[in-house]
Amino acid sequence: MKRSTINSIMAEADELIRHHGFALPPWAYWTADVFRANAEAAEAVITARCGWDITDYGAGRYDEMGLFLFTLRNGRLTDLQRGGGMCYAEKLLISKQDQLSPMHTHVIKAEDIINRGGATLVIELFGSDDDGNFAEDRGGVVMCDGIRREFGAGEKLKLAAGESVTLMPGDWHAFWGEGGDVLMGEVSTVNDDETDNIFREPIGRFAQIEEDVDPTHLLVSDYKTWLSAV
Repeated sequence: MKRSTINSIMAEADELIRHHGFALPPWAYWTADVFRANAEAAEAVITARCGWDITDYGAGRYDEMGLFLFTLRNGRLTDLQRGGGMCYAEKLLISKQDQLSPMHTHVIKAEDIINRGGATLVIELFGSDDDGNFAEDRGGVVMCDGIRREFGAGEKLKLAAGESVTLMPGDWHAFWGEGGDVLMGEVSTVNDDETDNIFREPIGRFAQIEEDVDPTHLLVSDYKTWLSAV
């Protein structure tokens, strides 16, 4: 993806987030230079990989297959492993109309996906086989706003604004906006986007960036390279 395209997506996403009454933390608007100057104070943000995250899954077709995310807070895997402390994470996501976030599951993370506003959120669901692999002939059980719901293989769950679903490890899911763009919330256990996204197809989690302009704000995938010398 071109950096200029990413900058435009950031601006559009910020406008949509504000439209629905949400506000990002102050450090969301730091430039790369300000981030470098405050890297020591922002160590927890950097190590937890909080911040802007825009991906086309390496396919180069963002409008067809892609996702906007902003990680607001993220816990520590060591706390999760010992069973106490900061074991949670929170994100905002934007799924554009008919923009696919492809079929995947997680090994560790359980997550509540919430339609925070906008159009209808469609989530396609499949179960797992006995080894946790994608099973095209299996359904399962999810909780929708705390209410138990059985789903068949390939069933499309439709969530209106305010509705949510709880997905557990092994619940295979893909999603997109229907009838317009959707602002989503994600509340989950500790999030590790580098290792805990298991895709059905062999695709990448992060975009490859073409640096045609300077970044408006850094992506979480920029931290290693742009802040490595700090």
